[in-house]
Amino acid sequence: MQELAVIDLEAEKKEILKRYRGLLRACRRTMEKGDKLLIRKAFDIALEAHKNMRRKSGEPYIYHPIAVAHTCAEEIGLGTTSVVCALLHDVVEDTELTLEDIRVLFGEKEAKIIDGLTKISGVFDQGSSQQAENFRKMLLTLSDDVRVILIKLADRLHNMRTLDSMKHDKQLKIASETLYLYAPLAHRLGLNAIKSELEDLGLKYTEPESYREIQQHLKEAEPERKKFISKFIVPIKEILEEQGIKFSIIGRPKSIYSINNKIKTKGVTFENIFDLFAIRIIIDSPPENEKSDCWRVYSIVTDFYHPSPERLRDWISTPKANGYESLHATVMGPEGKWVEVQIRTVRMDELAEKGYAAHWKYKDSGTESQLDDWIRKIREILESPEENAMEFLDDFKLNLFAEEIFVFTPKGEIKTLPINSTALDFAFDIHSKIGEKCIGAKVNHKLVPLSYKLKSGDQVEVLTSNKQTPKEDWLGYVVTARAKSKIKNALKEERRKVAEDGRELLERKFNHLKIDFSASNINDLANYFKLPNSQELFYRVAMHNIDLKHLKDFRQEHGKIVHKSGSLKKEDNSQSLEQMVVTARGKADMLVIGENLEKIDYKLSPCCNPIPGDDVFGFVTINEGIKIHRINCPNAIQLLSNYAYRVVKAKWTSPELISFLAGIKITGIDEVGLVNNITKIISNELNVNMRSISFDTNDGTFEGTVMVFVHDTHHLTELMKKLKTVNGVFSVTRMDSQ
Repeated sequence: MQELAVIDLEAEKKEILKRYRGLLRACRRTMEKGDKLLIRKAFDIALEAHKNMRRKSGEPYIYHPIAVAHTCAEEIGLGTTSVVCALLHDVVEDTELTLEDIRVLFGEKEAKIIDGLTKISGVFDQGSSQQAENFRKMLLTLSDDVRVILIKLADRLHNMRTLDSMKHDKQLKIASETLYLYAPLAHRLGLNAIKSELEDLGLKYTEPESYREIQQHLKEAEPERKKFISKFIVPIKEILEEQGIKFSIIGRPKSIYSINNKIKTKGVTFENIFDLFAIRIIIDSPPENEKSDCWRVYSIVTDFYHPSPERLRDWISTPKANGYESLHATVMGPEGKWVEVQIRTVRMDELAEKGYAAHWKYKDSGTESQLDDWIRKIREILESPEENAMEFLDDFKLNLFAEEIFVFTPKGEIKTLPINSTALDFAFDIHSKIGEKCIGAKVNHKLVPLSYKLKSGDQVEVLTSNKQTPKEDWLGYVVTARAKSKIKNALKEERRKVAEDGRELLERKFNHLKIDFSASNINDLANYFKLPNSQELFYRVAMHNIDLKHLKDFRQEHGKIVHKSGSLKKEDNSQSLEQMVVTARGKADMLVIGENLEKIDYKLSPCCNPIPGDDVFGFVTINEGIKIHRINCPNAIQLLSNYAYRVVKAKWTSPELISFLAGIKITGIDEVGLVNNITKIISNELNVNMRSISFDTNDGTFEGTVMVFVHDTHHLTELMKKLKTVNGVFSVTRMDSQ
């Protein structure tokens, strides 16, 4: 037995060495004199520090830092400093080594990066606001040194690749966090390959069935796809070679995550998605000819295949904010199939896959200033002390993923804003003072209101007035995190000034009634009026929402304020959130839906209408007991990621004959008697009652919604299968909410 363990250890030693050599090969591109010794030193220290540690999978822990360092070098293209920090990223937190040791052994820069990584390693604590605060800390470290976040993304990628060995609830939590924040961050830093993999892996654990189904479809369609691509490129290849253009052509399938998104948002089936893959033409072109060469290739492609004019995207003339440059065209290929063609140079391709990490290699490309500009904006947003960290995070996340528009200032300077930005967003983007004083704008020389949505190519002139101040409803006009944050701060400041006046009014009234103006009396009064804090009390007094005449019903006894009806203190019978979670989890750590549980009130959430058989979880709310959500509910990722401690595992008991309301959406060709055929199937189906049915026809096509009472998912799936067989029906999908 002993002998076996020794053999295993020997095999592990060999494997560690093999992985280390693989890491050195990945570093070769960026290595300079003396770098190899540094990497060896970091590796030896990590190996020694983690020697007795194993991962959940049973593997030696050192596999993890080596894998993270390998990703940094190979997939992101980072240099020696980052590789050293990746190898050591867990030692300060998990072992005896201190930051001071790192500083002495390697230097200030390395210590600073590892400090940043250590600060964000325990990001996911109990409590949502704590978690959001930690995300904010993480983003702050990003604005000190972008390498911190790049190594963190490599760390998260390896954790996602090895998530199988974790328990299911841990998998869900980590996958949700990944989709909620890490994938958008990778997107914003231009790490396209990593973003796609994080999204796919996130989907694998949050919606395993959809993931497997699409994966299977893609596998089955692969031979046909390869055949189509080779047929497509034959004529183009010939001309490109003839014209002496150096190129490579690859066919890239869309990511599973983006296919799943399309199925959900467009309500189509896998078979009906026409752009399942893109053809990428990468040309080797000197910097001065890049633009003209790309358009030359575009003209060759469109000589053979008709382009769709509204689907041309030129990100070469105006790159995306994350540095992405490429020319995208959708053309009608062989067999009457639309196909997306991406045309870019070798430099553009490296920037697209490896993002800003590659910009050091191309220092003159202008991406550096864009990165600095973005980080400066982040710092500004982070430094405004937003009370509600959750709101901040949601706003920030929206801006990470938003598609962009390009608009111009009156002098012709180009500005990049998220899609759906308004004239007010533009004003705040120029300067917060201009935003605060904005009264309207001229777009293409026409007067428009603050809420006007801008389009790419608009020229915008902001109109201001010194009398203007931010209003509460402005928050509904803006989409950028910067504008929201500045408006909230201005409103808070305004509210604080008004509250100061209210405080003076209240103090005078207290003196008049001979009641001490003490903190405890003020808090008791705020509690009496059911207000969250004293500032809200002062504000409402100033706004005359609280009539000071009511104060004559109060007096002071033993230094305490009392109402004539008795003490102001109310007995609080409500359970704290923590108690509710503990009660809900119970001894079995599982909420069983359908049994009568004492003191636990649960509701089926209207945002996703779960029915028995759906994978679900319980979410403890403050006022409405426990809400049951489907795992693939549109809100699930945000809840699982930010409020994991309030999530309760849940399962259904054997479905008794209770009926649940579910919605089905049906589309197709409007044929005679079709509605009759559909209703016949539903009413003949055992134990299904129809609550409502509505059909809209439009020039020969129809779209209908049917609300039915079913017992569980299986029941609903069977019904949908039968409806798909009706002549003329094109698609049958379940509606997430009614």
